[in-house]
Amino acid sequence: MAKRKSAFVCSDCGSDYPRWQGQCNDCGAWNTISEILLGNPVKSSARQGYAGQVSAQVQTLESIDLQALPRFSSGFKELDRVLGGGIVPGSAMLIGGSPGAGKSTLLLQTMCHLAGNSKALYVTGEESLQQVAMRAHRLGLPGDQLQLLAETSIETICDVALQIKPQIMVIDSIQVMHVADVQSAPGSVSQVRESAAWLTRFAKEHHIAVFIVGHVTKEGSLAGPKVLEHCIDCSMMLEGDSDSRYRTLRTHKNRFGAVNELGVFAMTGKGLKEVSNPSAIFLSRGEEQAPGSVVLVVWEGTRPLLVELQALVDYSQLNNPRRIAVGLEQNRLAMLLAVLHRHGQLQMNDQDVFANVVGGVRVAETAADLALLLAMVSSFRNQALARDLIVFGEVGLAGEIRPVPNGAERLAEAAKHGFKKAIVPSANMPKQPIAGMQVIGVKKLADALDAL
Repeated sequence: MAKRKSAFVCSDCGSDYPRWQGQCNDCGAWNTISEILLGNPVKSSARQGYAGQVSAQVQTLESIDLQALPRFSSGFKELDRVLGGGIVPGSAMLIGGSPGAGKSTLLLQTMCHLAGNSKALYVTGEESLQQVAMRAHRLGLPGDQLQLLAETSIETICDVALQIKPQIMVIDSIQVMHVADVQSAPGSVSQVRESAAWLTRFAKEHHIAVFIVGHVTKEGSLAGPKVLEHCIDCSMMLEGDSDSRYRTLRTHKNRFGAVNELGVFAMTGKGLKEVSNPSAIFLSRGEEQAPGSVVLVVWEGTRPLLVELQALVDYSQLNNPRRIAVGLEQNRLAMLLAVLHRHGQLQMNDQDVFANVVGGVRVAETAADLALLLAMVSSFRNQALARDLIVFGEVGLAGEIRPVPNGAERLAEAAKHGFKKAIVPSANMPKQPIAGMQVIGVKKLADALDAL
């Protein structure tokens, strides 16, 4: 019997090595290299069924038909926003999330809606057909048009899809699928990589939109090789705490729309419901305004979002005071404290500083710098800021206040929610006055402190 060949592949970046080693030379990750078994290619009927019909052809740019494939709606406006305006035929979309986040529920609701107007195929590899039917019955979804298939073989799934010819298909999930050509267990690096590549080729050749469900690791990243995110067209993450009824769907990659677009859903007894005004749920403030609280306007994808930012500054009993940021970048908090000391003459070396974004939203843009500084000053001085005040702006190391993109749209969103006063960079001052709002432009950190 011939000896099986094997290779050692990194699960993060997909790099292969002739032997095992502790650290990957390409991505620098530790303990991510595992052994996979290699087998001889097997001619399968599914591969001959669709791949054999396509022949390679060289074309010039002018000879390519530029007629755009029309998008179609998923039935959820928030999902359409995250996808860039709707579902593109022939696209491969990956949606990940922690267990119980609602991935299968969201896709089942979407497929039941689309099945009324077009052919839809839901492939389940983790649940039985009875379990999927029970969930649909509990959610009150129509099930007379949606076609179900319980299968884990990629070849069989493609053969069935060639017969049915659906417009959209769901694979739940990629970690249980397998290809006969790969001699390793389902869920391994090689199986996930080959299965995703096969489904992506199949989707583009037959113009079938494919949703692929992916699991996450204990660190919160998508399980499987990093090449999984490279071969698909759109990568999304459905996030939400187990004790919260709200779920956020965010794009990390999108070839047909904006990256970091955000969609907000509410988990109910009848499935996921859209939240048309996300700013309202993130601005659930108390009756009395407390020191250290300020409202920030962040830009998520293609729309502004109002969130509350809180800071707590308290005397520390430790030799090294704590600097803790939840929903913000930790290193940026330490940098802003140094700027406040140097250019604002406020020293907090003996104070514990805690910062938090209310509602579980993660703010990564630099527009939160000025709001975080003013919130820390408010808590340190024990003086509450005005309830109808909004703040945004980037703070440089020299104490200057830099402009941020889409300043006019941020101010318009704040005015729509009833805010009367704004402290913004001077370069973001609106050309036309905003009715009912006083906008104060600042160039230096000292100007912002004086404006309080």
